[in-house]
Amino acid sequence: MESKRQQKFAGVIQEDLAVIFQREGMNILPNTLVTITKVRVTPDLALARIFLSFFNNANAQQALQTIKLHASEIRYKLGARIKDQVRIIPQLEFFIDDTSEYVERMDKIFDKIHKDERPGESE
Repeated sequence: MESKRQQKFAGVIQEDLAVIFQREGMNILPNTLVTITKVRVTPDLALARIFLSFFNNANAQQALQTIKLHASEIRYKLGARIKDQVRIIPQLEFFIDDTSEYVERMDKIFDKIHKDERPGESE
């Protein structure tokens, strides 16, 4: 369970990264909307795990690799924004947030179950 301090720090990182991706994301990934869905911070605040979702992009893995290539640049810009609020600028690890895909997959399973039950109920 995350402490209040971790949650607050994660919120600051999420807000500032959102602004960075909104303003400069087109330079990194043209025609792609990057959304920061979740940020998790280690107890020592030295590592931030950022979960991203990509819209208007066919290949999320390739987009993630592009973001990882620019991680030092993104960290530098984040540091410029939060330098007065923190002692250490955390290392950034990026991951794909597949929650929406998981929800779609579960919906399909539930629809299939629901369709399979109907013929049995009408008999």
